[in-house]
Amino acid sequence: MPTSVLAAVEAEPALTSIASPAMWGITILAVLGLLVMDFIMTRRPHEVSMREALAWSAFYIALPLAFGGYLWSRYGSTTGVEFLTGYVVEKSLSVDNLFVFMLLLTAFAVPAVLQQRVLLFGIAGALVLRGIFIALGAAVLANFSFAFLLFGAILLLTGVKILRDQVKGTGHEVDVSSMRSVRLIRRFMPVTDDYRGPRLSVRENGRRMLTPLAVVVAAIFATDIVFAVDSVPAVFGITSDPYLVFATNAFALLGLRALYFVLQGALSKLVHLGYGLAAILGFIGVKLVLHWAHGIWPGVPEIPTALSLGVIVVALGVVTATSLYATRNGGEDSHATAHVAEPVESRTD
Repeated sequence: MPTSVLAAVEAEPALTSIASPAMWGITILAVLGLLVMDFIMTRRPHEVSMREALAWSAFYIALPLAFGGYLWSRYGSTTGVEFLTGYVVEKSLSVDNLFVFMLLLTAFAVPAVLQQRVLLFGIAGALVLRGIFIALGAAVLANFSFAFLLFGAILLLTGVKILRDQVKGTGHEVDVSSMRSVRLIRRFMPVTDDYRGPRLSVRENGRRMLTPLAVVVAAIFATDIVFAVDSVPAVFGITSDPYLVFATNAFALLGLRALYFVLQGALSKLVHLGYGLAAILGFIGVKLVLHWAHGIWPGVPEIPTALSLGVIVVALGVVTATSLYATRNGGEDSHATAHVAEPVESRTD
């Protein structure tokens, strides 16, 4: 193995961060506070109106934009652009989350009044998982430079898989009965036949039973793991600052509940989103590989973050425009896309 490659493998670059321990603490407390606020707001189950969903979506979009403005003014344009780019990447990937959430809510026949509570549980679980994956990813990157190559390979393979599924039209199909999390729960715990409001478990005839709400929450947690594997390496391809990685993930996830109800009717029209996500993940994968190679051979160029932001925005804009054009008259495959396939199994018993 060449000496330059050995040196790169053995190198232990220290990841730098703009955040002090106090800034980390304040940010985590703020995220927890927003989650608690959301749970309080949804303590009484109700069907979400479009007006309510739009108001909360506007709030959760304005919040990260304001925070990005603060980072820009306080730490400079490079940090500001990295945060904004990472946020756009995570937000676009979170839309992919919404497709699966939509299919799971349909497959489990979740009542409309309980849907936002299920989404909140999913968001809380995703935040915990992302935090774990970010900590692990930061530790690996700080000790092994070849991890950039590994992350790049993961994103390239994921992009190829998404592209293949999009072309075949076999993307996010949901077979509830085959999900390991669902089978495991039903093997060890009895499940009631119907929902019992926002309760996850009830006691009947002297024994504790789970409700279907607990089962769908477990299924969403299982999907959160899959999405964390893709999203964390993707944002590490934009910035190596663990704080910015966490902040972009947190802001993207916190607004999912409201965004779901805003986009619920439009999700089926984004028939070409898979092409855009495949392009974005592939592009970031190449960016990570080039970053790794640049550390070994300085002559290898790197892709600047500003260019990354432009490519990502253009890719999302193009697939959104082509999707809307393809479904303008209910044409093409507006009901048979790679992302909105009908659930294979829709029973909860």
